[in-house]
Amino acid sequence: MESKAKVLGHPIHPILIVFPLGLLSASVIFDIVYLLTNTASFTLVSFWTLVGGLLGGLVAAVPGWIDWSAIPAGTRAKRVGLAHGLGNVVVLLLFAGSWLFRRDEPGYLPSTVALGLSFVAFAIAGVTGWLGGELVDRLGVGVDDGANLNAPNSLSDRRASGAHPVVNAVR
Repeated sequence: MESKAKVLGHPIHPILIVFPLGLLSASVIFDIVYLLTNTASFTLVSFWTLVGGLLGGLVAAVPGWIDWSAIPAGTRAKRVGLAHGLGNVVVLLLFAGSWLFRRDEPGYLPSTVALGLSFVAFAIAGVTGWLGGELVDRLGVGVDDGANLNAPNSLSDRRASGAHPVVNAVR
């Protein structure tokens, strides 16, 4: 199923998710480094990567929702996409809670609750990331119709299905 939200011939959602995923993961890593070293400057970095990740997550959700809404009802892809999307809403809410618990603290020092929320969100993000991979790699969501090993460049005016696939190239 081809993506409905594209830029320069490629789905927007997978392009955008790398930022929130990377930034939110980095915030957890910087929290762990803070816990190991007791160096307060890591809490400042963690706080701002958390902010960037939350903003990026909100932006990435829009083309994800557009693509999900185009998946035919009653399919496994629709159900997996719903779990992926709702799970990521939970991830963003948990990270937002972590942000709320540290925003007014001196040096943005995270409380035990703030750390716990981030760590749980990080674990859930691993599951929702796997679900996103299942959507693309297994179910073909966001993949051009007729995609194949010899498809023309996405910037060309030719459809992917116009090329001839490699058949039995290597066995």
